[in-house]
Amino acid sequence: MKAMLNKQWIYDWNPQTKLKTKIELVDESLRDALQSPSVHIPSIEEKIKIIDYLEELKVARVDLGLPGAGQKACEEAVVLARHIVGQKYSIKPYCCLRTHIKDIEALASICDKAKTEIGAYTFVGTSPIRQYVENWTVSSLMDTVRVAIQRGNELGLAMTFITEDTTRTPPKILRELFLQAIDLGSVRIVLCDTVGHSTPEGVIKIVKWTRNLIASTKRSVSIDWHGHNDRGLGVINALVALEAGCLGVHGSALGVGERTGNSSLDQIIVNLDLLGKFSGNPAVLVPFVKFCAQAYGIEIPANYPVAGRDAFRTSTGVHASAILKASKKGASNMADAIYSSVPAHRFGCEQVIEIGPMSGKANVSYWLEKNGYKASAELINQILIVAKNSQTILTSNELEKIVSQFHSVSKKVG
Repeated sequence: MKAMLNKQWIYDWNPQTKLKTKIELVDESLRDALQSPSVHIPSIEEKIKIIDYLEELKVARVDLGLPGAGQKACEEAVVLARHIVGQKYSIKPYCCLRTHIKDIEALASICDKAKTEIGAYTFVGTSPIRQYVENWTVSSLMDTVRVAIQRGNELGLAMTFITEDTTRTPPKILRELFLQAIDLGSVRIVLCDTVGHSTPEGVIKIVKWTRNLIASTKRSVSIDWHGHNDRGLGVINALVALEAGCLGVHGSALGVGERTGNSSLDQIIVNLDLLGKFSGNPAVLVPFVKFCAQAYGIEIPANYPVAGRDAFRTSTGVHASAILKASKKGASNMADAIYSSVPAHRFGCEQVIEIGPMSGKANVSYWLEKNGYKASAELINQILIVAKNSQTILTSNELEKIVSQFHSVSKKVG
């Protein structure tokens, strides 16, 4: 029986997590992600499969689409909602809505046809720059939001209020809009970093401000964080938002979305799992990401965390040597930990050792033994000569050819 990885072998400078026990993951892979100009819109069958994956990952809520996008969007939302109901899934559906009466009424119709409750996430742009461009005023925004939420209430919808571009909106404006939405019965407030403007410190500041405002109302209203990745801060901002007191964080598979994309749902999951705060099946994560990439018609970057081709792959001699030595020590997961902070096996992956210009004897010995060849000093040297003069790693076919030629020459000499 293998020994477990000793925690004393890795010193951890990271502080203990302050994440609360109750965390909800919210998926935008079927709506906000599809605003990327580079993706292929998944078929309805592919969307259903994505929901199946999300259920296994224990994602709490999923955006079924934007009814305001047209009839097809409404019809597909009905199909997806019926699938969730038919499979008796725990994941809760919602739809994003503009503060337009026709959007509100379209969602009510979808609920009737699907025979289930679907959350109404009503959004409106609030930043001064948007108000200036659209010739809006705070007063006109207040009127628009009031009419939309009241109509949702009349139709029996569970209303959530979203301020688009929250992180560039002054507190005075947010205060008026949030208090009105709460007074009208909104059960959730979503803070949107629509253009990826926030730094982690900014996230903490706005979440705490919102919590204090809600506390002053004596109402039970939760907060979500919806982030984008324009500064490359999407994932860290989502984690900080949870630590600051948000209940839910939104993300999409591979972080796909408009411009540089949304917060990456799968990367958020990886970090939550390492923090002991993920309750879903981690082995499903990589298949989920790969399926979404296929459905979107995009390539997963080779260096993408966990799901990328190179995530657990090395051809560097020093690294490969350490991994191989670790694997022989007999401690479970040591090979995963020696040159990786993410345990490959936890996510259904494994360490892969390749041979290339940066490789050493350990790489070659490993490959030869794994493929049933005797790792003689002469053969190792022959492979290294070829590898050191290559500009890329050697493929299996190239290595087999070198071995074949070596044995052929050896027989002739013999």
